Amino acid sequence: MKLIFTALCFVLLSLNTVRAEQPITVFAASSMTNAVDEVVSLYRQQHDEPVRTSYASSSALARQIASGAPVDIYISANQRWMEYLEQQQLIQPGSRRTLLQNSLVLVTSTATPLNIDQLQQIPGQLGQNRLAIADPDHVPAGIYSQQALKNLQLWSALKPKLARSHNVRAALLLVERGETPLGLVYRTDALISNKVQIISQLPAISHQPIEYPIALIRSPKQSPSVVALYDFLLSAEASAVFMRHGFQKKSAE
Repeated sequence: MKLIFTALCFVLLSLNTVRAEQPITVFAASSMTNAVDEVVSLYRQQHDEPVRTSYASSSALARQIASGAPVDIYISANQRWMEYLEQQQLIQPGSRRTLLQNSLVLVTSTATPLNIDQLQQIPGQLGQNRLAIADPDHVPAGIYSQQALKNLQLWSALKPKLARSHNVRAALLLVERGETPLGLVYRTDALISNKVQIISQLPAISHQPIEYPIALIRSPKQSPSVVALYDFLLSAEASAVFMRHGFQKKSAE
């Protein structure tokens, strides 16, 4: 009996150890990859907690969460996909905050740059080439791009010339590789690449505000470790990292 009791205690201890070491999972929009990686690294220097990150388009991540993916924190590149999860009651009540803002820019390859003085020159300068953008049917960066092009009276001329990508980083890659001469991406993405240069920033009034909401995913019992990381992502220390990567801080809500 003593041997069985000892073995049972060992099993229970092992299960508790595994549970304690279960990593905190953060789902974040692909445009946040570098910044969130740095913030998480900074957090782990201060806390002995394993953290796992996953990056993709906000729509893909939201659908994974809705399908039951085990996630603790979600950061979207627009309010629409956060609202999608909130409507399904998958967001921890009171945890939704607007973390950051961004801007949209037109970029060209540094290897074979196009010279454009005005945005209205884009269709003529493209010729038979294409404009790289994130998919405007699903991806926030593409949705913002479509709004801007429509307001600038350029959508009709450019719609047949779009190279649609599954996320904004993929759109940036098309320009970096010279597969398209121009692309519409977030300013933060353009700043991390030495293979593209910014031609122009699209007017902020031409599209909805580019906002990054953050929220805790609903859980029967919220782990203190998850809440600690969530608070850190909203802290002034994390904000300084985000600013260095080109994001703008959202004014207090």
